[in-house]
Amino acid sequence: MKHTQISFALLALLAVTTVIRPATAAEFAIHDGDRVVFLGDSITDQRLYTTVIEAYTLTRFPQWKLSFRNAGQPGGTAQSELGTVSRDVLPLKPTFATIDFGMNDHQYKAFQDDICKNYLDSQTKLVGMLKGSGARVALVTPQPIEGKRPDPDKDVRNEAMRKMSDGLRELAIKENVLFADQFNPCMAVMLKARQADPAATIGGDDPVHPGSIGQTVMAWAILKSLGAPAAVSSAEVNGVSGKVVSTTGCQITEAKVAAGVVSFKRQDAALPLPIDPAAEAVTKLIPLLADLSRYELKVTGLTGPKYQLVIDDKPAAVFTAQELAQGCNLTLSAGPITEQARQLWSLVVEKNNLFKKRWCDVQLCEPPAWVKTPTFEAKREKELSRLDAQIAQLETQINAARQPQPHTFVVKPAAP
Repeated sequence: MKHTQISFALLALLAVTTVIRPATAAEFAIHDGDRVVFLGDSITDQRLYTTVIEAYTLTRFPQWKLSFRNAGQPGGTAQSELGTVSRDVLPLKPTFATIDFGMNDHQYKAFQDDICKNYLDSQTKLVGMLKGSGARVALVTPQPIEGKRPDPDKDVRNEAMRKMSDGLRELAIKENVLFADQFNPCMAVMLKARQADPAATIGGDDPVHPGSIGQTVMAWAILKSLGAPAAVSSAEVNGVSGKVVSTTGCQITEAKVAAGVVSFKRQDAALPLPIDPAAEAVTKLIPLLADLSRYELKVTGLTGPKYQLVIDDKPAAVFTAQELAQGCNLTLSAGPITEQARQLWSLVVEKNNLFKKRWCDVQLCEPPAWVKTPTFEAKREKELSRLDAQIAQLETQINAARQPQPHTFVVKPAAP
């Protein structure tokens, strides 16, 4: 499995410790105890970038009490949300909400002042309603349209959304709420990909709705705007003496070297970021792991050509001695630890799909008048209760699945 090399030059400045310390959350917009709700249009309704944000937060802060709900509506605009926020969002009692509109709001036209004014006026009202309910708010720009042209930044639709995004930034300052820019970072990635290959795409089946890779780029940009910390945990072990040189966010015990084999037990305070299996190629486009998932191991003093990392008796990855000396990011190559994160991802996807069914197929179901009787409403309430119980059960499984477990690491010479 491929892995990413990272620099550990700053580790020398860290104090040696054996105390497990969680990643700092001082700058992160999401807090312990939050009920997070994502507002948006069909792009939010795809439940992709929102799942990345959710999975990141759950794994990085496994002791926090958190809940996440996706309230994305196909065809939605900031203006249309004004008519449904009281029905769909406020009953969820959000303490933190992201608002991601703009794609439909700009009406797929060149920039028009009246369209932009309506967009910003509607956003202002949404912010007021959410703040009035006690929620903290982050205004999120739309992502750019990815038309099949070498210069998507010159597309008049993107020029319109860029100007609307600039207005959104000013609104966030005025309203004293958070601002998350995904338009400019996504455009930069898009242009860079086009320079390397004019036919390159980071999106999905159409230019408006990104696929797994494009939405992971979106989540990366949003999380960075929200102050998400990069560090998961790191450990440095001397491969000659077995001495634990430094640790951050983990505890290393029983470290030793015998016959050229380095072994130790590692207990982390957090899990690495789960990455959508359909989006792992995204690491070739953006520094996702360096920016959001630094799950690091450094072993110095090794002299052989290559070494195999084994975790809990399961082969995980092969590195050169130089790579281990420089430090390796194990997010995608930590064997059972990576697998645990992937299992968590699957549970979160299942939970979000179930909530979508509960909300749209049952709660919002509007039958003909002749069917809508007290008997029907009783059946609706029964079905809502049944789905709520399933969602709660999945969230219990998610909370269990995001707890880091102790693991035995072995670094040994690889077979020729």
